[in-house]
Amino acid sequence: MGKKFYIETLGCAMNVRDSEHMIAELTTKEGYEPTDRLEEADLILINTCSVREKPVNKLFSEIGVFNKRKKAGAKIGVCGCTASHLGEEILKRAPFVDFVLGARNVSKITEVLHRPGAVEVDIDHDESRYAFGEFRTSAYKAYVNISIGCDKKCTFCIVPHTRGEEISIPMELIVREAEKAARHGAKEIFLLGQNVNNYGRRFSGEHPKTNFTELLRAVSEIEAVERIRFTSPHPLHMDDAFLEEFADNPKICKSMHMPLQSGSTRILKAMKRGYTKEWFLDRAEKLRRMVPDVSISTDIIVAFPGETEEDFEETMEVIERVRFEQIFSFKYSPRPLTPAQSYDDQIPDDIGSARLTRLQNRHHEILDEMKRERIGKVVDVYFEELRPGGQAAGRSDNNMLVIVPGSEELLGRTLPVRIVEAGRTSHRGEVVA
Repeated sequence: MGKKFYIETLGCAMNVRDSEHMIAELTTKEGYEPTDRLEEADLILINTCSVREKPVNKLFSEIGVFNKRKKAGAKIGVCGCTASHLGEEILKRAPFVDFVLGARNVSKITEVLHRPGAVEVDIDHDESRYAFGEFRTSAYKAYVNISIGCDKKCTFCIVPHTRGEEISIPMELIVREAEKAARHGAKEIFLLGQNVNNYGRRFSGEHPKTNFTELLRAVSEIEAVERIRFTSPHPLHMDDAFLEEFADNPKICKSMHMPLQSGSTRILKAMKRGYTKEWFLDRAEKLRRMVPDVSISTDIIVAFPGETEEDFEETMEVIERVRFEQIFSFKYSPRPLTPAQSYDDQIPDDIGSARLTRLQNRHHEILDEMKRERIGKVVDVYFEELRPGGQAAGRSDNNMLVIVPGSEELLGRTLPVRIVEAGRTSHRGEVVA
Protein backbone atom coordinates (compact mmCIF):
# COMPACT_ATOMS: atom_id res chain seq x y z
CA MET A 1 0.00 0.00 0.00
CA GLY A 2 1.36 3.43 -0.98
CA LYS A 3 1.35 6.52 1.19
CA LYS A 4 -1.86 8.54 1.14
CA PHE A 5 -2.70 12.17 1.81
CA TYR A 6 -5.91 14.03 2.62
CA ILE A 7 -6.27 17.75 1.88
CA GLU A 8 -8.93 20.26 2.88
CA THR A 9 -8.94 23.59 1.05
CA LEU A 10 -10.56 26.71 2.48
CA GLY A 11 -10.88 30.06 0.72
CA CYS A 12 -10.49 31.43 -2.78
CA ALA A 13 -9.57 30.05 -6.19
CA MET A 14 -5.91 30.85 -5.50
CA ASN A 15 -6.04 28.50 -2.50
CA VAL A 16 -7.49 25.84 -4.81
CA ARG A 17 -4.58 26.31 -7.20
CA ASP A 18 -2.08 26.21 -4.31
CA SER A 19 -3.60 22.89 -3.25
CA GLU A 20 -3.26 21.57 -6.80
CA HIS A 21 0.42 22.54 -6.75
CA MET A 22 0.97 20.74 -3.43
CA ILE A 23 -0.82 17.66 -4.74
CA ALA A 24 1.41 17.66 -7.82
CA GLU A 25 4.57 17.92 -5.71
CA LEU A 26 3.47 15.14 -3.34
CA THR A 27 2.43 12.72 -6.06
CA THR A 28 5.36 13.24 -8.43
CA LYS A 29 8.19 13.61 -5.89
CA GLU A 30 7.04 11.71 -2.81
CA GLY A 31 4.83 8.94 -4.23
CA TYR A 32 1.71 9.94 -2.30
CA GLU A 33 -1.79 9.13 -3.49
CA PRO A 34 -4.87 11.22 -2.63
CA THR A 35 -7.67 9.88 -0.43
CA ASP A 36 -11.01 11.35 0.62
CA ARG A 37 -10.94 9.34 3.87
CA LEU A 38 -9.08 11.22 6.56
CA GLU A 39 -8.71 8.11 8.74
CA GLU A 40 -6.55 6.29 6.16
CA ALA A 41 -4.27 9.24 5.35
CA ASP A 42 -0.57 9.24 6.25
CA LEU A 43 -0.50 13.00 5.69
CA ILE A 44 -3.28 15.48 6.44
CA LEU A 45 -3.10 19.02 5.03
CA ILE A 46 -5.38 21.96 5.71
CA ASN A 47 -4.91 24.86 3.29
CA THR A 48 -6.28 27.92 5.02
CA CYS A 49 -7.73 31.36 4.37
CA SER A 50 -7.22 34.37 6.65
CA VAL A 51 -9.16 37.11 4.87
CA ARG A 52 -11.88 36.97 7.52
CA GLU A 53 -11.80 36.08 11.21
CA LYS A 54 -14.24 33.16 11.04
CA PRO A 55 -12.05 30.77 8.95
CA VAL A 56 -9.13 31.41 11.32
CA ASN A 57 -11.23 30.46 14.35
CA LYS A 58 -12.46 27.40 12.48
CA LEU A 59 -8.90 26.27 11.79
CA PHE A 60 -8.03 25.27 15.36
CA SER A 61 -11.25 23.38 15.98
CA GLU A 62 -10.76 21.64 12.62
CA ILE A 63 -7.20 20.49 13.27
CA GLY A 64 -8.27 19.33 16.74
CA VAL A 65 -10.83 17.08 15.09
CA PHE A 66 -8.22 15.89 12.59
CA ASN A 67 -5.85 14.99 15.42
CA LYS A 68 -8.51 12.84 17.10
CA ARG A 69 -9.49 11.06 13.90
CA LYS A 70 -6.06 10.52 12.31
CA LYS A 71 -4.40 7.15 12.34
CA ALA A 72 -1.28 6.55 14.43
CA GLY A 73 1.80 8.15 12.91
CA ALA A 74 -0.07 10.39 10.45
CA LYS A 75 1.35 13.88 10.01
CA ILE A 76 -0.67 17.11 10.03
CA GLY A 77 0.42 20.19 8.09
CA VAL A 78 -1.18 23.65 8.20
CA CYS A 79 -0.70 25.60 4.98
CA GLY A 80 -1.89 28.80 3.32
CA CYS A 81 -2.61 32.35 4.43
CA THR A 82 -3.33 31.66 8.10
CA ALA A 83 -0.09 29.69 8.25
CA SER A 84 1.70 32.75 6.85
CA HIS A 85 0.54 35.18 9.50
CA LEU A 86 0.39 32.91 12.57
CA GLY A 87 3.52 30.87 11.87
CA GLU A 88 5.00 29.37 15.03
CA GLU A 89 1.90 30.33 17.03
CA ILE A 90 0.11 27.44 15.34
CA LEU A 91 2.62 24.97 16.81
CA LYS A 92 2.25 26.57 20.24
CA ARG A 93 -1.55 26.37 20.18
CA ALA A 94 -1.64 22.95 18.49
CA PRO A 95 1.63 21.14 19.29
CA PHE A 96 0.46 18.01 17.44
CA VAL A 97 0.82 19.90 14.12
CA ASP A 98 3.94 18.64 12.34
CA PHE A 99 4.72 21.62 10.10
CA VAL A 100 3.50 25.06 8.98
CA LEU A 101 3.77 26.17 5.35
CA GLY A 102 2.91 29.71 4.25
CA ALA A 103 1.05 30.71 1.09
CA ARG A 104 4.23 32.03 -0.51
CA ASN A 105 6.14 28.79 0.15
CA VAL A 106 4.08 26.11 -1.59
CA SER A 107 7.08 24.75 -3.50
CA LYS A 108 8.68 23.73 -0.18
CA ILE A 109 6.00 21.14 0.67
CA THR A 110 8.31 18.16 0.06
CA GLU A 111 11.00 19.74 2.25
CA VAL A 112 8.92 20.54 5.33
CA LEU A 113 7.35 17.11 5.15
CA HIS A 114 10.63 15.66 6.45
CA ARG A 115 11.41 18.36 9.03
CA PRO A 116 9.31 17.95 12.19
CA GLY A 117 8.32 21.34 13.58
CA ALA A 118 9.25 23.16 10.37
CA VAL A 119 7.82 26.67 9.91
CA GLU A 120 8.29 28.12 6.41
CA VAL A 121 6.41 31.41 6.10
CA ASP A 122 8.78 33.73 4.21
CA ILE A 123 6.56 36.21 2.32
CA ASP A 124 9.56 37.33 0.24
CA HIS A 125 10.10 33.86 -1.20
CA ASP A 126 9.80 34.04 -5.02
CA GLU A 127 8.00 31.16 -6.75
CA SER A 128 7.17 33.09 -9.92
CA ARG A 129 9.51 30.94 -12.03
CA TYR A 130 9.14 27.66 -10.16
CA ALA A 131 8.04 24.74 -12.37
CA PHE A 132 5.37 22.89 -10.39
CA GLY A 133 4.31 19.38 -11.36
CA GLU A 134 1.07 18.93 -13.27
CA PHE A 135 -2.19 18.28 -11.42
CA ARG A 136 -5.69 19.70 -11.84
CA THR A 137 -8.89 18.95 -9.99
CA SER A 138 -10.90 19.39 -13.19
CA ALA A 139 -10.16 17.98 -16.63
CA TYR A 140 -12.26 20.70 -18.24
CA LYS A 141 -11.09 23.92 -16.55
CA ALA A 142 -7.54 25.00 -15.72
CA TYR A 143 -6.59 27.54 -13.07
CA VAL A 144 -3.41 29.38 -14.07
CA ASN A 145 -1.61 31.82 -11.75
CA ILE A 146 -0.42 35.00 -13.47
CA SER A 147 1.02 36.72 -10.40
CA ILE A 148 1.78 36.16 -6.75
CA GLY A 149 1.35 38.60 -3.89
CA CYS A 150 -0.30 42.02 -3.71
CA ASP A 151 1.07 45.58 -3.67
CA LYS A 152 -2.16 47.28 -2.60
CA LYS A 153 -2.39 48.73 0.90
CA CYS A 154 -6.11 48.34 1.60
CA THR A 155 -6.49 49.11 5.29
CA PHE A 156 -8.82 46.15 5.95
CA CYS A 157 -6.82 43.45 4.14
CA ILE A 158 -4.25 41.02 5.51
CA VAL A 159 -3.29 39.51 2.12
CA PRO A 160 -0.10 41.61 1.56
CA HIS A 161 1.14 40.25 4.91
CA THR A 162 0.42 36.63 3.95
CA ARG A 163 1.27 36.57 0.22
CA GLY A 164 3.91 39.28 0.08
CA GLU A 165 4.98 41.68 -2.65
CA GLU A 166 3.29 41.43 -6.04
CA ILE A 167 5.37 39.69 -8.73
CA SER A 168 4.08 38.84 -12.20
CA ILE A 169 4.80 35.43 -13.66
CA PRO A 170 6.58 35.65 -17.05
CA MET A 171 4.10 35.64 -19.95
CA GLU A 172 5.82 32.77 -21.76
CA LEU A 173 5.38 30.52 -18.70
CA ILE A 174 1.67 31.42 -18.44
CA VAL A 175 1.04 30.76 -22.13
CA ARG A 176 2.99 27.49 -21.98
CA GLU A 177 0.96 26.31 -18.99
CA ALA A 178 -2.31 27.26 -20.69
CA GLU A 179 -1.24 25.45 -23.87
CA LYS A 180 -0.40 22.31 -21.89
CA ALA A 181 -3.74 22.39 -20.05
CA ALA A 182 -5.59 22.86 -23.34
CA ARG A 183 -3.77 19.88 -24.87
CA HIS A 184 -5.07 17.79 -21.97
CA GLY A 185 -8.67 18.85 -22.65
CA ALA A 186 -9.20 22.03 -20.61
CA LYS A 187 -11.14 24.32 -22.93
CA GLU A 188 -11.53 27.01 -20.26
CA ILE A 189 -8.52 28.85 -18.78
CA PHE A 190 -9.07 30.72 -15.50
CA LEU A 191 -6.35 33.33 -14.86
CA LEU A 192 -5.65 34.06 -11.20
CA GLY A 193 -4.09 36.94 -9.30
CA GLN A 194 -4.87 39.33 -6.46
CA ASN A 195 -5.10 42.18 -9.00
CA VAL A 196 -4.97 40.55 -12.42
CA ASN A 197 -5.26 43.79 -14.39
CA ASN A 198 -2.16 45.11 -12.62
CA TYR A 199 -0.23 42.34 -14.42
CA GLY A 200 3.20 43.34 -15.65
CA ARG A 201 4.00 45.88 -12.96
CA ARG A 202 6.97 43.89 -11.63
CA PHE A 203 8.82 40.72 -12.63
CA SER A 204 11.57 39.03 -10.63
CA GLY A 205 13.94 39.17 -13.62
CA GLU A 206 14.33 40.92 -16.95
CA HIS A 207 11.08 40.87 -18.93
CA PRO A 208 9.68 42.96 -21.80
CA LYS A 209 7.17 45.59 -20.72
CA THR A 210 3.62 44.19 -20.97
CA ASN A 211 0.18 44.38 -19.37
CA PHE A 212 -2.92 42.30 -18.69
CA THR A 213 -4.65 43.27 -21.94
CA GLU A 214 -1.69 41.91 -23.91
CA LEU A 215 -1.69 38.74 -21.81
CA LEU A 216 -5.38 38.19 -22.55
CA ARG A 217 -4.66 38.47 -26.28
CA ALA A 218 -1.77 36.00 -26.03
CA VAL A 219 -3.84 33.37 -24.20
CA SER A 220 -6.75 33.83 -26.62
CA GLU A 221 -4.44 32.95 -29.51
CA ILE A 222 -4.18 29.37 -28.23
CA GLU A 223 -6.44 27.58 -30.68
CA ALA A 224 -7.72 24.89 -28.31
CA VAL A 225 -8.76 27.44 -25.68
CA GLU A 226 -12.44 28.30 -26.08
CA ARG A 227 -13.08 30.35 -22.94
CA ILE A 228 -11.03 32.66 -20.72
CA ARG A 229 -12.07 33.80 -17.25
CA PHE A 230 -10.09 35.74 -14.64
CA THR A 231 -10.24 37.02 -11.08
CA SER A 232 -9.87 39.45 -9.52
CA PRO A 233 -9.46 42.67 -11.49
CA HIS A 234 -9.14 45.91 -9.54
CA PRO A 235 -11.53 48.78 -10.42
CA LEU A 236 -8.63 51.24 -10.29
CA HIS A 237 -6.94 49.56 -13.29
CA MET A 238 -10.03 49.16 -15.47
CA ASP A 239 -8.87 51.46 -18.25
CA ASP A 240 -10.63 51.75 -21.61
CA ALA A 241 -8.16 49.42 -23.37
CA PHE A 242 -8.90 46.66 -20.85
CA LEU A 243 -12.68 47.11 -21.13
CA GLU A 244 -12.50 47.15 -24.93
CA GLU A 245 -10.50 43.91 -25.00
CA PHE A 246 -13.01 42.36 -22.61
CA ALA A 247 -15.91 43.43 -24.84
CA ASP A 248 -14.38 42.60 -28.22
CA ASN A 249 -12.47 39.36 -27.59
CA PRO A 250 -14.95 36.50 -28.21
CA LYS A 251 -12.98 34.05 -26.07
CA ILE A 252 -13.23 36.18 -22.91
CA CYS A 253 -16.30 35.16 -20.92
CA LYS A 254 -18.66 38.03 -20.31
CA SER A 255 -18.62 38.02 -16.53
CA MET A 256 -16.66 40.62 -14.57
CA HIS A 257 -15.85 40.65 -10.87
CA MET A 258 -15.59 44.29 -9.73
CA PRO A 259 -14.85 44.49 -5.98
CA LEU A 260 -16.69 47.62 -4.83
CA GLN A 261 -16.11 47.23 -1.04
CA SER A 262 -18.05 50.47 -0.34
CA GLY A 263 -20.21 52.89 -2.31
CA SER A 264 -18.99 55.87 -0.28
CA THR A 265 -16.00 57.76 -1.65
CA ARG A 266 -15.16 58.84 1.90
CA ILE A 267 -15.01 55.22 3.08
CA LEU A 268 -13.15 54.12 -0.06
CA LYS A 269 -10.50 56.70 0.82
CA ALA A 270 -10.29 55.35 4.38
CA MET A 271 -9.96 51.86 2.91
CA LYS A 272 -7.18 53.13 0.56
CA ARG A 273 -8.91 51.64 -2.47
CA GLY A 274 -7.61 54.31 -4.85
CA TYR A 275 -10.87 55.04 -6.71
CA THR A 276 -14.09 56.92 -6.09
CA LYS A 277 -17.74 55.95 -6.22
CA GLU A 278 -18.03 57.94 -9.44
CA TRP A 279 -15.14 56.07 -11.10
CA PHE A 280 -16.62 52.71 -10.16
CA LEU A 281 -20.05 53.65 -11.53
CA ASP A 282 -18.49 55.01 -14.72
CA ARG A 283 -16.64 51.74 -15.33
CA ALA A 284 -19.66 49.56 -14.51
CA GLU A 285 -22.06 51.59 -16.65
CA LYS A 286 -19.62 51.64 -19.58
CA LEU A 287 -19.31 47.86 -19.26
CA ARG A 288 -23.10 47.45 -19.37
CA ARG A 289 -23.27 49.62 -22.51
CA MET A 290 -20.47 47.74 -24.27
CA VAL A 291 -21.66 44.24 -23.28
CA PRO A 292 -25.43 44.24 -22.64
CA ASP A 293 -25.45 40.62 -21.40
CA VAL A 294 -22.47 41.07 -19.06
CA SER A 295 -22.74 39.66 -15.54
CA ILE A 296 -21.12 41.83 -12.86
CA SER A 297 -20.27 40.48 -9.41
CA THR A 298 -18.74 42.33 -6.49
CA ASP A 299 -17.45 42.26 -2.90
CA ILE A 300 -18.95 44.57 -0.28
CA ILE A 301 -17.91 45.24 3.31
CA VAL A 302 -20.51 46.89 5.53
CA ALA A 303 -19.79 48.59 8.87
CA PHE A 304 -16.19 49.49 8.07
CA PRO A 305 -14.90 51.75 10.88
CA GLY A 306 -16.47 55.18 10.63
CA GLU A 307 -19.22 54.15 8.21
CA THR A 308 -22.23 56.39 8.80
CA GLU A 309 -25.81 55.68 7.77
CA GLU A 310 -25.25 58.10 4.87
CA ASP A 311 -22.16 56.13 3.76
CA PHE A 312 -24.17 52.92 3.85
CA GLU A 313 -26.96 54.53 1.81
CA GLU A 314 -24.38 55.35 -0.87
CA THR A 315 -23.49 51.67 -1.05
CA MET A 316 -27.18 50.85 -1.44
CA GLU A 317 -27.39 53.42 -4.25
CA VAL A 318 -24.59 51.66 -6.16
CA ILE A 319 -26.43 48.34 -5.78
CA GLU A 320 -29.56 49.90 -7.28
CA ARG A 321 -27.67 51.43 -10.20
CA VAL A 322 -25.40 48.49 -11.11
CA ARG A 323 -27.78 45.63 -10.17
CA PHE A 324 -25.04 43.09 -9.51
CA GLU A 325 -25.72 39.50 -10.52
CA GLN A 326 -23.74 38.32 -7.48
CA ILE A 327 -22.59 40.00 -4.28
CA PHE A 328 -20.15 38.54 -1.75
CA SER A 329 -21.11 40.66 1.25
CA PHE A 330 -19.58 40.69 4.71
CA LYS A 331 -19.68 42.59 7.94
CA TYR A 332 -16.30 44.22 8.61
CA SER A 333 -13.95 41.81 10.36
CA PRO A 334 -10.87 43.30 12.10
CA ARG A 335 -7.75 41.50 10.87
CA PRO A 336 -4.33 41.45 12.53
CA LEU A 337 -1.54 43.48 10.92
CA THR A 338 -4.04 45.83 9.25
CA PRO A 339 -4.44 49.57 10.04
CA ALA A 340 -8.24 49.42 10.28
CA GLN A 341 -8.22 47.08 13.27
CA SER A 342 -6.91 49.92 15.44
CA TYR A 343 -9.26 52.64 14.17
CA ASP A 344 -11.21 54.24 17.02
CA ASP A 345 -14.59 54.44 15.29
CA GLN A 346 -15.48 50.73 15.13
CA ILE A 347 -19.16 50.10 14.35
CA PRO A 348 -21.28 48.24 16.95
CA ASP A 349 -21.99 44.66 15.96
CA ASP A 350 -25.78 45.05 15.97
CA ILE A 351 -25.62 47.99 13.57
CA GLY A 352 -23.30 46.07 11.24
CA SER A 353 -25.57 43.04 11.30
CA ALA A 354 -28.64 45.15 10.52
CA ARG A 355 -26.90 46.80 7.56
CA LEU A 356 -25.71 43.48 6.20
CA THR A 357 -29.21 42.01 6.45
CA ARG A 358 -30.74 44.99 4.70
CA LEU A 359 -28.19 44.85 1.88
CA GLN A 360 -28.62 41.12 1.37
CA ASN A 361 -32.41 41.32 1.44
CA ARG A 362 -32.45 44.02 -1.22
CA HIS A 363 -30.03 42.06 -3.37
CA HIS A 364 -32.27 39.00 -3.10
CA GLU A 365 -35.16 41.12 -4.37
CA ILE A 366 -33.06 42.24 -7.34
CA LEU A 367 -32.10 38.63 -8.09
CA ASP A 368 -35.76 37.60 -7.98
CA GLU A 369 -36.53 40.29 -10.54
CA MET A 370 -33.65 39.11 -12.74
CA LYS A 371 -34.51 35.43 -12.61
CA ARG A 372 -38.00 36.00 -14.00
CA GLU A 373 -36.41 37.62 -17.07
CA ARG A 374 -34.22 34.57 -17.72
CA ILE A 375 -36.91 31.90 -18.11
CA GLY A 376 -37.12 30.80 -21.73
CA LYS A 377 -33.74 32.25 -22.72
CA VAL A 378 -31.28 30.05 -24.62
CA VAL A 379 -27.67 30.27 -23.45
CA ASP A 380 -24.48 28.41 -24.39
CA VAL A 381 -23.33 26.28 -21.45
CA TYR A 382 -19.90 24.66 -21.03
CA PHE A 383 -20.46 21.48 -19.02
CA GLU A 384 -17.75 20.58 -16.52
CA GLU A 385 -19.20 18.50 -13.67
CA LEU A 386 -21.73 15.80 -12.83
CA ARG A 387 -24.37 16.25 -10.14
CA PRO A 388 -26.28 13.57 -8.19
CA GLY A 389 -29.48 12.21 -9.71
CA GLY A 390 -28.33 11.99 -13.32
CA GLN A 391 -27.56 15.67 -13.82
CA ALA A 392 -24.76 17.68 -15.39
CA ALA A 393 -23.78 21.25 -14.55
CA GLY A 394 -21.92 24.01 -16.31
CA ARG A 395 -21.78 27.75 -16.79
CA SER A 396 -22.98 30.12 -19.44
CA ASP A 397 -20.67 32.65 -21.03
CA ASN A 398 -21.86 35.21 -18.46
CA ASN A 399 -21.33 32.79 -15.56
CA MET A 400 -24.86 31.51 -14.87
CA LEU A 401 -24.72 28.10 -13.21
CA VAL A 402 -27.03 25.83 -15.23
CA ILE A 403 -28.05 22.27 -14.35
CA VAL A 404 -29.64 19.86 -16.86
CA PRO A 405 -30.52 16.16 -16.99
CA GLY A 406 -27.45 14.42 -18.41
CA SER A 407 -24.33 12.33 -17.90
CA GLU A 408 -20.68 12.03 -18.98
CA GLU A 409 -21.40 12.61 -22.66
CA LEU A 410 -22.08 16.29 -21.91
CA LEU A 411 -18.81 16.97 -20.10
CA GLY A 412 -16.31 19.13 -21.95
CA ARG A 413 -18.92 20.28 -24.46
CA THR A 414 -20.54 23.67 -25.01
CA LEU A 415 -24.23 23.28 -25.86
CA PRO A 416 -27.28 25.55 -26.20
CA VAL A 417 -29.59 25.26 -23.19
CA ARG A 418 -33.05 26.72 -22.66
CA ILE A 419 -33.67 27.98 -19.11
CA VAL A 420 -36.85 26.40 -17.76
CA GLU A 421 -36.50 27.28 -14.07
CA ALA A 422 -34.49 30.18 -12.68
CA GLY A 423 -33.15 30.56 -9.14
CA ARG A 424 -31.00 33.12 -7.37
CA THR A 425 -27.77 31.15 -7.63
CA SER A 426 -28.48 28.39 -10.17
CA HIS A 427 -30.84 27.61 -13.02
CA ARG A 428 -32.39 24.48 -14.46
CA GLY A 429 -32.54 23.95 -18.17
CA GLU A 430 -32.87 21.55 -21.05
CA VAL A 431 -30.39 21.03 -23.87
CA VAL A 432 -31.76 22.37 -27.13
CA ALA A 433 -31.65 19.62 -29.75
